[in-house]
Amino acid sequence: MAKRVFLIVLDSFGIGAEPDAALFGDAGTNTLAAISGHPNCKADNLAALGLFNIDGVNCRPSVPAPKGCYARLREASAGKDTTIGHWEIAGLLSPVPLPTFPHGFPQEILDEFTARTGYKVLCNKPYSGTQVIHDYGEEHLKTGALIVYTSADSVFQIAAHEDLVPVEKLYEICETAREMLKGPYGVGRVIARPFVGTCAEDFTRTSRRHDYSLQPPADTLLDKLQAAGLQTIGVGKIHDIFAGKGVGETIRTSGNTEGLQVTLNLAKRDFSGLAFVNLVDFDMLYGHRRDVAGYAAATAEFDAWLPGFMQAMRPDDVLMITADHGCDPSYTKTTDHTREYVPYLMYGPGIREGVNLGTRYSFGTIADTVCQALGVTADVAGCGVWNEIKR
Repeated sequence: MAKRVFLIVLDSFGIGAEPDAALFGDAGTNTLAAISGHPNCKADNLAALGLFNIDGVNCRPSVPAPKGCYARLREASAGKDTTIGHWEIAGLLSPVPLPTFPHGFPQEILDEFTARTGYKVLCNKPYSGTQVIHDYGEEHLKTGALIVYTSADSVFQIAAHEDLVPVEKLYEICETAREMLKGPYGVGRVIARPFVGTCAEDFTRTSRRHDYSLQPPADTLLDKLQAAGLQTIGVGKIHDIFAGKGVGETIRTSGNTEGLQVTLNLAKRDFSGLAFVNLVDFDMLYGHRRDVAGYAAATAEFDAWLPGFMQAMRPDDVLMITADHGCDPSYTKTTDHTREYVPYLMYGPGIREGVNLGTRYSFGTIADTVCQALGVTADVAGCGVWNEIKR
């Protein structure tokens, strides 16, 4: 058995369109292929773990003797967003997609929002987060109305200038919206999007974003581990994604660089259980902004970090690397997530080397494997692979 599992989600690191990608408007997408040819993309350590040996990955040569075990995972849930992807990783399937609002939110929702918060609304359309403050930020400063927008994902986003609406006040407004948005309007996330600047040309979003997620409708891997007396540590936006449910300790981060340092620090700390890490910059800064060079550079940063972490691992540690969906930075039809397979790489002193697990159905494979590795019997979605990879 393992004592500690480090589960790292490279947010949006897809490895090729799933068979049903066309139903989501994402035929032909491939996040990994989009970045692998860019000179910024250094991935020798990921390659050594087996990334380019995975089924269907042919954008770079495979290696003859991978150090890790590897698989390609297909999503079983009806969605391609962060919330549903992470819930499935944690063993909770979502057969019904969370509601989206491609034409904006119904007027009755906006009226209730205004009645509850005292703020009127601007925009109410699917929009790029950077473009929306450029287009509506000055009107927001003049009128005091909040910028409310959505995307192809199940989100209700509220942008406000920090000088006009203090961040703590914006958080209160988002909490009110979260309480209001239930049932058919139960979006996966309400997101606070504070920004600063003097005019449209220099408006910039700050790092004080905060997500208010719909609480998972049933117990996940996190709850199961807690019930077994193990620790659950959420790094980055894990607490937000699960609305805190099952997360024993939360360490918030400002981006990938801090998230990697926190994870390395955790490797030097004694605990028993799961460190669940989300590295959001892949998605937020580079995927949605269709920045191939930036996405490739973020991959290189993670790849360069890997050897130091692997050296710090203890004999009963397991490292797992995966993703929650795709966000192909070269796909210009939309700026949204893409329906893709995700990688599943596993490494540790107690893990066999070079085991090709093929293609597995459901990200829940991860949840069941974590439970098996930590010696916890739990009813979670997915069929674990621990017995196939342990020494």
